[in-house]
Amino acid sequence: MNRKLLKTLLALLLSAMFSGTPAAAAQKAKAIAHLSGLDGKPAGAVEFAALNHGVLVTFDLQGLAPGAHAIHLHTSGNCDAKSGFTAAGPILTLTPGKQHGYLADGGPLAGDLPNQFAGADGRLHASTVTGSFSLGNGKRSIFDRDGVSVIVDARGDDYRTQPLGNAGNRIACGVVIRTRGPAPRPNFPVKNPGKTPDKTPGKTPAKAGG
Repeated sequence: MNRKLLKTLLALLLSAMFSGTPAAAAQKAKAIAHLSGLDGKPAGAVEFAALNHGVLVTFDLQGLAPGAHAIHLHTSGNCDAKSGFTAAGPILTLTPGKQHGYLADGGPLAGDLPNQFAGADGRLHASTVTGSFSLGNGKRSIFDRDGVSVIVDARGDDYRTQPLGNAGNRIACGVVIRTRGPAPRPNFPVKNPGKTPDKTPGKTPAKAGG
C-alpha cells in the first residue's frame, strides 16, 4: 500500500471518529423534571438521557430528610400540591398485571426506581440506569397524553408492599418534560421498485407493443 493511499484512509477514519460520533450522540432523546415540595419550594431536578441500551436517570435533589427515599415515575403529569401529589396517580406501569417492587412476585413496574439516599445536608446526588421504559415514541415510551411525573417519598421503598412500598407520604413532585426528541427513523430506499402506471385522470396505462 503506497503512502498516499494510507494517508487518505487515515484521514477518512479520523473524520468518522471525530465528526460522526458526536452527531449521532446528539440525536439521543433527553428529558428533565424540576421538582417542588408540598410547600412549593424547589426540590431539585431529575434528568433522563437515552443510552444505546436503557435510560440514564440522574438525581440532583435538595431539602430532604437524611436517609433513604423512594423515587418513582407516576402515570399522570399532575403535581397538584393540594392533593398531596396524589393527582399524579399510581406508579407507572406499561405491562398489565405487573406488581410494584423489585422483590415482589410479578414486579417491578416500569416506574419503579431504586431507593436513593440523602446526606446529612439534605442533598441527594446519584444516578441509575433502567431498561424499563424509553424516551422515544413507541409502546415503552413514558410520554403519552397524560404525561408522567417523578415523585419522591418520605421513606425508602421496601420493594414488596403494594401499591407504593410503604414509603410514606409523597413529599416532592415534578412533571417530566422532553427536552430533546429521539432521532427520526431513517427512510430506507425500496429495493427494486417497480414502475407504477400513470394514474393521471383521463389517462390509461400504455399497452405493451402498441
